[in-house]
Amino acid sequence: MDLKDARVLVTGATGGLGRPTATRLAAAGARLALTARDQGRLEELAGSVEGGRPGTVAADLTLPDQPQAVVDAAVAHLGGLDAVVHLAGASGFSAVGEEDDDALDELLLVDYLAPVRLLRAALPALRESRGTALVVTAVLAEGPVAGMAAYGAAKAALSNYVGAAAKELRRSGVRVVDARPPHTETGLAERPLTGTAPRLPRGKDPDDVAARLVQALVDDEREVPSSAF
Repeated sequence: MDLKDARVLVTGATGGLGRPTATRLAAAGARLALTARDQGRLEELAGSVEGGRPGTVAADLTLPDQPQAVVDAAVAHLGGLDAVVHLAGASGFSAVGEEDDDALDELLLVDYLAPVRLLRAALPALRESRGTALVVTAVLAEGPVAGMAAYGAAKAALSNYVGAAAKELRRSGVRVVDARPPHTETGLAERPLTGTAPRLPRGKDPDDVAARLVQALVDDEREVPSSAF
């Protein structure tokens, strides 16, 4: 994939992984549309990247109508979509049987339903451009981890959906990539929806992970397992 003038929507753009990914995409010549919840942080990021100023749209992707609204805004700003890079997510920690109901719902909304709805909304534009959807799931999708049952299940559900979508959409020319980075120092574990993160080893550098994601786009990879980071 040639990123020069590629039209790319980045979700979770102001996050610990979103910011370096957006910065690298812009440096490679991509034209960006950025979304996150905080408009002020989006505007600050948009003013800091190379090239033309990205379009920005503040949105809460857990609301059913927001994924479509974000895609519509990105298409309007960019004139189409060549790629969607989905980086938005949330973490949660709890013992089995002690999960908070609201947190369970929120984890499924953030880590499964929102990206599914976003991909569904982006499909017409991606089919037209024969483009790419790169969805960051997590290493948790590769196997269960004690204390992270609900969090891991949401990520595994997304990974399964993305894998099936990759098979179904290949004939139409749409590439769907499941990227499963290992624990990365994005700060996400320090802001869980529920519980407290266990003691974790030092994670990957977000800039290194961002570089690997951009490489996957350029090299037309179709899966980026945790072992590839």
